Amino acid sequence: MPKRNATRQDRVKKILERLNAHYPIVKTQLNHKNAFELLMATILSAQCTDRQVNMVTRELFNHLKTPDDFANVEQGELEALIRPTGFYKNKARHLKNCANHLVERFNGRVPERLEDLVTLPGVGRKTANVVRGAVFGAPAVVVDTHVARISRRLDLTANTNPEKIEYDLMKIIPEDQWNDFSLWLIYFGRAICAARKPGCPDCFLNDLCYATDKRD
Repeated sequence: MPKRNATRQDRVKKILERLNAHYPIVKTQLNHKNAFELLMATILSAQCTDRQVNMVTRELFNHLKTPDDFANVEQGELEALIRPTGFYKNKARHLKNCANHLVERFNGRVPERLEDLVTLPGVGRKTANVVRGAVFGAPAVVVDTHVARISRRLDLTANTNPEKIEYDLMKIIPEDQWNDFSLWLIYFGRAICAARKPGCPDCFLNDLCYATDKRD
């Protein structure tokens, strides 16, 4: 484990520089054409891979295209369409309720403000920030399992609560890099810093990592 002789500001700067060098172009891996599709896809992504979600939404968005479509579709039909994403009964309820709220409260449009997004059924801060960053270009820190795990390993936070991690990262990551930082860690987590078997010997952040055993 490296000695903690560098200031946090210096470490963060080096971490950001290396992540940017390895992943110069990043974007959400959920396929979408608009804010509504990304919102629906992100709700479906809970406990499911982006690849699986994209396979499902390719067919789903051919059948259902608008909030009205989702609000009015039969529950059983929607469940059948999204079944491969897992937890399909709960997800179908979230999708329908979310669409209903969009129609009734926001004229069928996805709101941009975090305060409005998190009032939608099935939408927490992570989902809201995915949409805000990817569609509206708003600075947002998305804390998924990769971001939470790696932020702790890099000693950027000591918290386990996603909202507290989000606020910790917002304090030390420059605002104009919030969106990229979240995506960098997601890319990094999938390629190198896995939960069970992190690829420490080949990791380009190994000398900056303070995880004692490189695991949570």
